[in-house]
Amino acid sequence: MASSNRQHPAPQPAYQATPGSILNVDKAFYSRIAATASEPSARKLIHSFTLPIRSGRAWSVPAGHIVRISTPEGPQVGDLNIWNLSNPRERFWAARTRQLQQSHVSVNDRLWSCLPYLRPLVTIIADSLQDYGVDEWGGRCHDLLGTRCDPYVNKMLTGDDYDFHCHSNLTRAVAPWGLTEFDVHDVINIFQVTGLNQDGKYFMEPSPAKKGDYLEFFAEQPLLMALSTCPGGDLSAWGWGEGGSGERDTRTSMLDFCRPLEVELFRLTDEKVLAGWAEPQVPQYKGMHGMRVPLGEVEAVR
Repeated sequence: MASSNRQHPAPQPAYQATPGSILNVDKAFYSRIAATASEPSARKLIHSFTLPIRSGRAWSVPAGHIVRISTPEGPQVGDLNIWNLSNPRERFWAARTRQLQQSHVSVNDRLWSCLPYLRPLVTIIADSLQDYGVDEWGGRCHDLLGTRCDPYVNKMLTGDDYDFHCHSNLTRAVAPWGLTEFDVHDVINIFQVTGLNQDGKYFMEPSPAKKGDYLEFFAEQPLLMALSTCPGGDLSAWGWGEGGSGERDTRTSMLDFCRPLEVELFRLTDEKVLAGWAEPQVPQYKGMHGMRVPLGEVEAVR
């Protein structure tokens, strides 16, 4: 192949946050919401819990509320699923979020729902790790490249049975809400650093979170959220094969690096902070994907 010394311009993002676009968020609005964290009277804690290691839990979130997920004892990766509270068919779409936002998200990025809904579920308003940036290996924090660990790939790779992967933790978490394993979907891996190496291979690094680090989400619609404390802990000793004999093996060494996560749900006490905000609407696509429905007798005789 002939070489060329001509310099080509860097490709532009496929999805641009142009003025007036739903991708161009009102940063001043979300900054005002985030600033309520420094005013004790501006937000009221209405629910909180600590999620133990290697477990999962689901909770509801009213629209216009704030969810903070933090690391009370140090670094720990969390796998987060999100659904519309009244319609679980509308759920987080990791692939489209990667395209519309970034492969790793932070403040002012949104997590988008699947078709045919395609609207923001949450907007990230605060991230104590937003300055992590890009490390020497190309790793970034709050991963959308990968997905949850699961017992099926573990069995495939190691032959071991293990019941507390993130997929299983999330499955147990949503069961009281009438959902099943089939409703568990691709996650956002919060506090997790990942990237692609020079061969395009996915890699993971230890979580950079410290005690007290956090991520805050503003609920754009009524939500069901579910979180798993990953059995890999902070990923500093990650490996497959969490099943085993109970002796000191890969599972036990990973267990040494597992820590809880804390979830807090806040209501804004001053409704004026939300002035002008409304729940996002679904795109008003009126077509039928080129199909003539239904195909009845008239169609049949043609």
